[in-house]
Amino acid sequence: MTATIESPVPVPFAPLCPLVGVEEEYLIVDPASRAVTPRAAELFERSAAELGDLVCTEITRYQLEAKTPPCTAAAELEGHLRRLRATVSASAHELGLAVVASGTPVLGDVVPPLITDHPRYGVGIATYRALHDEQTICAGHVHVHLPDRERAVLVSNHLRPWLPVLIAMLANSPFWAGRDTGYASWRALSWSKWPVAGPPPYFRSLAHYDETVALLTASGALVDPGTIFWDVRPSSRLPTLEVRVTDVPATVEESALLAAVVRGLVVTFLSRVEAGDPGTAVPGELLRVAYWRAARDGLDGHGFDPASGQLVPAADLVASLLDLIGPALEEAGDLDMVGERLGHLLRYGTGAARQRAEYERSGRFADVVDFLTAQLTGVR
Repeated sequence: MTATIESPVPVPFAPLCPLVGVEEEYLIVDPASRAVTPRAAELFERSAAELGDLVCTEITRYQLEAKTPPCTAAAELEGHLRRLRATVSASAHELGLAVVASGTPVLGDVVPPLITDHPRYGVGIATYRALHDEQTICAGHVHVHLPDRERAVLVSNHLRPWLPVLIAMLANSPFWAGRDTGYASWRALSWSKWPVAGPPPYFRSLAHYDETVALLTASGALVDPGTIFWDVRPSSRLPTLEVRVTDVPATVEESALLAAVVRGLVVTFLSRVEAGDPGTAVPGELLRVAYWRAARDGLDGHGFDPASGQLVPAADLVASLLDLIGPALEEAGDLDMVGERLGHLLRYGTGAARQRAEYERSGRFADVVDFLTAQLTGVR
């Protein structure tokens, strides 16, 4: 996975408003059939002519990844996202293609997927085998500048209980190759099969983290540090903490919302780490249930709060999240934007709910793909 914040010159750390960047994975579709099509290499070449290293290929030939530069302000980040999406979409149009932001392919024969030709992927296939069958999936990743790896690990402990809420908020993968899965985020369930994926363990320290990674490496579960696929991870080569738990957001507005919320969480929990708060060691089995519930229902109905062990209205979990990070959002100038966009999600539904509504309206998966194509660059 290409990292977001990458510079030969060290960047000063700003604990109250650290730099933030986003990676998004898109699916390439044929506008006639609306099925995904393996033309990533062509689209990469055309897009890179304008975007340079802000775009790259992904593991399957049906995907393209775009990344923003590191940003301070949410408006700046949103501007980069609009440019990235518009450029990739225009490049696709020039090639007779279209691009969508969906966690899973709505249409297409993708099992097994066509894998990009790269030595690293060859090693991965030999190691993970049929786990690649459902790798035509797209996520949204947020990098927050946090150069102290010890603190990054301790912040990840605090983040663990809130990961299911992020899954629910950005759920955007209800369909898989012409079938309604019954889930809001099928990508989250599909991804959980990997040996080092899902919520990270609770780590006592950076040394504990490194010891665990060493044991996983010795077991053969990792090809390289890039295959530490936990949903929160400190970068092994960059000064960031990466949160990679959600589906790719359907819209620019939702992607910028995700980035602001993740940064707000990191800033909030960094202050707690500095105060000596170790966070709650929520048991992994409860987090797994919370993940399942969030992936199934999104923001519809109730979610499982792993801290209390109770089913809670999804809207209440979102409200608790906003209360928690409100001071950090206000410090960054993001509070009004986040509050308004969370309210919009609760009123009009997640990407998954909107995909389903479009299918219910027409009864055609092709119309869902057209809807997603419009959502990619459109204003909400």
